[in-house]
Amino acid sequence: MSYKLIEAENIGKKFCRDLKRSLRYGIQDLGAGLIGRNMGHDQLRKDEFWALQNVSFTLSRGETLGLIGHNGAGKTTLLRILNGLIRPDRGSIQVRGRMQALIALGAGFNPVLTGRENILVNASILGFSKREINERFDQIVEFSGIEEFIDMPVRSYSSGMVVRLGFSIASHMEPDILLVDEVLSVGDLAFRTKSQVRIQELKDAGVAIILVSHNLHTISHVCSRAIALEKGEIIYDGDTERAIDAYRTSLMKSHRNIEDALRAGTGELRINAVDLLDSSKKPENEFNIGDSVIIRIHYEAIKPVENPVFNIAIHVLNGQQVTGLRTDTDGVTLGTLTGTGYVDVHVPHLNLLPNIYTLDGIVFHDDGFTFYDRVNKIAHLKIRGGLDVNGIAYIPHTWQASSN
Repeated sequence: MSYKLIEAENIGKKFCRDLKRSLRYGIQDLGAGLIGRNMGHDQLRKDEFWALQNVSFTLSRGETLGLIGHNGAGKTTLLRILNGLIRPDRGSIQVRGRMQALIALGAGFNPVLTGRENILVNASILGFSKREINERFDQIVEFSGIEEFIDMPVRSYSSGMVVRLGFSIASHMEPDILLVDEVLSVGDLAFRTKSQVRIQELKDAGVAIILVSHNLHTISHVCSRAIALEKGEIIYDGDTERAIDAYRTSLMKSHRNIEDALRAGTGELRINAVDLLDSSKKPENEFNIGDSVIIRIHYEAIKPVENPVFNIAIHVLNGQQVTGLRTDTDGVTLGTLTGTGYVDVHVPHLNLLPNIYTLDGIVFHDDGFTFYDRVNKIAHLKIRGGLDVNGIAYIPHTWQASSN
């Protein structure tokens, strides 16, 4: 039977959007607590909102739990509650064992003290003796990779150096529970790789780990379980890949009604909609890797337009462009367009890896530069399932070995 290190039941936390009103509420609650009155923490007051609501979960020894959700979903708030930095407004938490946390850049460091002094202070607070600190000191410094700066004040460190030292201290102080927020993304690739190896070593040693990251590849490979949060509530708790799928669905839902980030052009030809169709020409927004897809661009010509250039740009949601499909680069001319109609782009094998993607619809004059119309994020596309491959696109390939 696994030993539970964290038991959280019906956790709720609310915040106030107005700073002055928040301070007033805080004073009222403090005064009520001093005289033993209940201020009714289940009720929202003016400008308050639930950052977390009805959050329940357990974490066992040796388990690695991923926390995923878009910005504002409640991930960092939950970590701060677990670490005791803030108190929940309702619910209960039981934490067993020594906890170490890396949940904010520079948290727990005195910027005036040197790196060496901060190591000694952090270890002393955790109850380590001078002998135990000395035994771990060289390992901490070596892992951090900042040996030549260890006697400089922390305020002179770069953000990457602060993260290196913070993670090194947290992971070498024999925690029972380790909380790691997105701050690890500040480090360089070599350090992130070393950190993932260290997390696996801690997991093998029975340490329970909670990891927050927007890097779904890291969550998939490191975490044995994941929780997806949406607007402060758990929408899935369990299998990591299913949690990631729930998170992607949540992302697509939250962006579905986004206003155009840019609409520009001369206006003689406008894009009314972009539809995604499956192989049966039925509207669909979710596909598997390698599916056949038709991208249908609906247009309206205010007056006859000669040889317009149609372009579909595909982006990772809130990220880089994956590709662009243009009629002119493909040697296609459309002649004169009048009235309303549509242009189809046939993609026989959509080899995008699982993620949420957005489509921009663009129509150029025949000079290839001047817009008739451009609409950003006019359609969304979800790729599900797939292969254990990191990146954006899958390139079909084969392997062959030979010996001399």
